Amino acid sequence: MALNQGSESKQNGQPGDSGRWSALLDGLDVVKLTDEFIARLGAISIYAQSPLPISEIRRTGSASFEALILAMKADDDEPGYLRERDAIALDVGVSRARAGVPIEALMTAIRLDFSVIWEAITAIAAPADSQLLVEHTARVWEVVDGYAGETQRAYVAELARIQAEAASKRQGYLATLFSEKKLAPSALDRIAEELGQDPGTEYVVAVAPWDHIPALRLALANAQASNQVFTYSMADALVVFYPLEERAGSEAQRLNESLGRLSCGLIGEGCLLEQVPHAAAVAAALARLLEPTEDGAMTWARGWARMARRELERAGAPGLGEVERALDHCGATERRRLGEAVQAYLQTGSIAHAAEQLYCHRNTLMNRLKRFAQLTGVDPTIPVQAARLVVGWS
Repeated sequence: MALNQGSESKQNGQPGDSGRWSALLDGLDVVKLTDEFIARLGAISIYAQSPLPISEIRRTGSASFEALILAMKADDDEPGYLRERDAIALDVGVSRARAGVPIEALMTAIRLDFSVIWEAITAIAAPADSQLLVEHTARVWEVVDGYAGETQRAYVAELARIQAEAASKRQGYLATLFSEKKLAPSALDRIAEELGQDPGTEYVVAVAPWDHIPALRLALANAQASNQVFTYSMADALVVFYPLEERAGSEAQRLNESLGRLSCGLIGEGCLLEQVPHAAAVAAALARLLEPTEDGAMTWARGWARMARRELERAGAPGLGEVERALDHCGATERRRLGEAVQAYLQTGSIAHAAEQLYCHRNTLMNRLKRFAQLTGVDPTIPVQAARLVVGWS
């Protein structure tokens, strides 16, 4: 019943209610509110470790309480209050973003404003003010919530500017890394420092050609790649490199697995920062070896022979033409069996393993290898001759 009467009093706009509410707000001591706020802020660990000095926290805390109290005296947001609120919200949001305070910690701190103010109001209120407090609870929370929202917007906007500045600066250093043929050790150290890495860090390098850049960016997003993953745009490809990490289950290992399923060139053996541009050039060349029907990244182990074959073809080397012509004298069945025997042996280098793979006897496999050598003049059991077959059939 008391609630209904209180609501009617508010709706009827009894002057005593607004006057008493203003009197309660005027009774608040901003200095004491700020002291209490700072004391409670100590429970938030990130603030205890923050580079923000207490004087800065006190300054913005005091200004925040003054703006909030001013707004609570009105039933609705007024232009004058909004200007005050936006000014202090911008101040707090920008300074906390610049200080590296996480947004969660900032929002927790702002929510302290409500409890500090409300407890101070109830401490000076009389028992007869209980209905008045009930009527204004929503307004107090509305004011604090509006301030929190505006501060969050200022924080996010400033954080985006900080990240854009960092990205622009970082891209400048990466452009230097990829454009200079020989960098001085001091320059390499400076670039490593800008990337937040030790000069001795080794990196995995991947390159996706133009048509496959969207898939690579999606993989980075799905893997929630950290700020230790670096990208550099080339004319027709995207370079990605990140610290080599062999620990099972690490972020880098998960990213390795994701990239291994993409159409890209991948150098996973690890290289120093000064070698990254060269590794990127090799990875780009590996990516170009991929056929449209092939799946997965082209690694050095997978693609070196194919790369060698293409270079030999460009140089006009004869390749395996004479081998193919010699095999043309065989029947289709014999040619297929000889080819299978040689391929299986080249993959393993073991007569036993190759025979097991083909479900035949060791002697049968050896006879086929000898027959192949007799027909073509290339003996797959002699490494220097086998290399021709590995490259030619890649």
